[in-house]
Amino acid sequence: MNTEIKKIIEKEKLESTQTGQVEEENSRRGFLKKAAWGGVALGGMMGASIEDTVAVTTQNVKRASSPSELKITDMRMAGRIIKIYTNQDIYGLGEVRDGGDPRYALFLKSRILGLNPCNVEMIFKVIRQFGYHGRQGGGVSGVEMALWDLCGKAYGIPAWQLLGGRYRDKIRLYADTPDRGGADEIAAAIKNRMEVQGFTWLKMDLGIHLVSNADKDIVNSKFWGGVRGQYDLREYIGYGWREHPFTQVQLTEKACEDLAAIVEKIRTVAGYEIPLATDHYGHFDENNTIRMGRALEKYRLAWLEDTTQWWYYDKLKTIKDALETPVCTGEDIYCLKGPGRDSGFKDLIDAQCVDIIHPDLATSGGLLETKKIGDYAQDAGIAMAMHMAGTPVCLMANVHCAAATENFLALEHHNPDTPWWESLVKMTGSQPMITKGFANVPLDSPGLGIELNDEVIKERLLRGRDGAPAGGFFEPTEEWNRSNSHERLWS
Repeated sequence: MNTEIKKIIEKEKLESTQTGQVEEENSRRGFLKKAAWGGVALGGMMGASIEDTVAVTTQNVKRASSPSELKITDMRMAGRIIKIYTNQDIYGLGEVRDGGDPRYALFLKSRILGLNPCNVEMIFKVIRQFGYHGRQGGGVSGVEMALWDLCGKAYGIPAWQLLGGRYRDKIRLYADTPDRGGADEIAAAIKNRMEVQGFTWLKMDLGIHLVSNADKDIVNSKFWGGVRGQYDLREYIGYGWREHPFTQVQLTEKACEDLAAIVEKIRTVAGYEIPLATDHYGHFDENNTIRMGRALEKYRLAWLEDTTQWWYYDKLKTIKDALETPVCTGEDIYCLKGPGRDSGFKDLIDAQCVDIIHPDLATSGGLLETKKIGDYAQDAGIAMAMHMAGTPVCLMANVHCAAATENFLALEHHNPDTPWWESLVKMTGSQPMITKGFANVPLDSPGLGIELNDEVIKERLLRGRDGAPAGGFFEPTEEWNRSNSHERLWS
């Protein structure tokens, strides 16, 4: 046996005898600490006891006692970022989806206090019923992210390893094409996306708002205030709240020609090696979608995204069958099987009404649930792209899931032009977050592979529109500690 190892083992035995402490866990931890300092390799453990061998093989496990004794003690928020604390010296980071209310997560605190965060799937089943489609899934999904971060830190391994391993070391990102300024400005911005930022996949907004001021392009536009208020949700009966089949907005042949001209300009700059996806068309029915889609077929678009509400499976199937361009949807769907008995990704996939699913991990249920969704889609012959418009915390959760899911295509990066965005967190491994249009999968750091940059968070995220401080930085949340409700969904 290696002389240094012999000395460490004998010293440990002597110390245990002198103090009368023979607890195996203490001995293992002491040996681990000294072995790590001495640079002891596993190959030098021949002849050592099984206890000492186990100690070295688990030397990356960060614990005050052991992962099996971890308990959740607190949950706090900074803006939409979640921090789950434990009875040991580790915590987990997650995020409520962009545009979601932090209280969707705080509501769950009383349901998870005292539980072991490493029992991720069990805790997910405890809180799953409190999520729903759209932003209402953001609380459950954000907590689930934080649990995987915590579990990975407890065992000293990346989150993708806990999901079953990785298929790739780099995650392909897609970014929006800039749509402001004239043709020359847009062309220059797209060249910057490809040549400087390194993106190999692009997406563009292609809505009727781009042609709504043109003569003879849109039928029934003025009644809806010019059909430009797609996200104006102040009036429930207004255009922003009206589902696609219920507006009787129509596109003329001229509108289709004008939209095609816009795509042609982008294709001229980007070329055909770059997949080019499209989104945000406006609220009109499947007949007009097909008319538009056929006008764009020759440009070989990567997908038409969210052409109608995701639950209209028959309408999506009609669009899919009528067009060669792939149909894509899913960013607002919660879970594989949906909340309670409502529909989710399973019904969408079973209906074979899309070519590509597009979950937003901060709505769809978190890392494990999104991987299950991707795996189920793969069995049905359907690929998966991923929607993401959050902070780097959410991005890195997506990166781990994408690494572990075989049928993954590309992940959205919504902030490539925000200079301080990446500095919201610090990477804990040896690689940068993003290199030339690809996110790096953390290979040598546990959990999600990040820690917060507190000062940047305070400066950039926790300020109102007037620049004044808005919201606390992980302030106590005792008011969310207790629940008095009976929550079983059956008798």
